[in-house]
Amino acid sequence: MLDKSVPFLNILMCRPAGTPIPQYALPEGYSFSMFAPGDEKEWAEIEASVLEFPRGVDALVHFQHRFLYAPQEVARRCLFIQNPAGEKIATATIWWEYSGKRRDPWVSYVAVKPDYQGLGLSKALLSRLLELSAEIEGDRKVYLHTQTWSHRAVKLYEKFGFYITKEPNLFKYANNQYEEATALLAEIYSRYPAR
Repeated sequence: MLDKSVPFLNILMCRPAGTPIPQYALPEGYSFSMFAPGDEKEWAEIEASVLEFPRGVDALVHFQHRFLYAPQEVARRCLFIQNPAGEKIATATIWWEYSGKRRDPWVSYVAVKPDYQGLGLSKALLSRLLELSAEIEGDRKVYLHTQTWSHRAVKLYEKFGFYITKEPNLFKYANNQYEEATALLAEIYSRYPAR
């Protein structure tokens, strides 16, 4: 869930080539599935449930413009988790973006419905998504965009080998909020309960 009580700052993360993929299994009864025509409605519902979009219809329109121009690609790059009843309750996509002329794989729109958070689904989802990335793109750097509102997710991405990068001009981001974002994250993490 997004924490909109903190200032919004962009964060760009990179996972170096050659980084081992941590392996996490799904809980019993849960399964992976790939996008099929019509699943855009479930994607929109999942993304709206975590407040990535104000309404499901906004998420649906975004998905249609962002991914459906390449239906064969979305079918092999958009991953879901289904609960034991077959309901899609989590999603993530490994897409691509251009930074100048360079084309890189990017993790996009990782989300788990609030009622299913805390079950380890995000870890299993990222394990499988990074395997898909390696199968499709080869062993390459992988990037993602997140924000300070997703400070809990930043910690998760770090467990998978991502680090906050200073690299400028990635995709559509100038990446000029690095210093401010890392200082804010340090302040937020200092308030996390000790484990």
